[in-house]
Amino acid sequence: MRRLNGKSGCAVEVTLSVMGGTWKPVILFHLLKGRMRFSELGRAIPSVTQRMMTLQLRELEEAGIITRTVHAEVPPRVDYELTPLGQSLEPVLVAMREWGSHYSTHVSTDTGTG
Repeated sequence: MRRLNGKSGCAVEVTLSVMGGTWKPVILFHLLKGRMRFSELGRAIPSVTQRMMTLQLRELEEAGIITRTVHAEVPPRVDYELTPLGQSLEPVLVAMREWGSHYSTHVSTDTGTG
């Protein structure tokens, strides 16, 4: 697990070190719906590359936010789901979605493009 004591000593920095970035919150938001296969996540987030998805999933697994289950099948099936710790991020992720919706509306109204 990566070091959590950040430079500033701020808990927000710790949160961002675990779930920050462009893709982790989006992946986590989709996993709020329940267990998903890698291919399902890829279809849900088509703009992320397979390599980046793999990297982000590994980091989230290492942080204890998601679990990865490999099923002994041919072809192999891999499922991802939130751990209880990951599920505790739901209010944060929902708040981010709501803020983003509000901000998008606000910006498009202010610029006259809405």
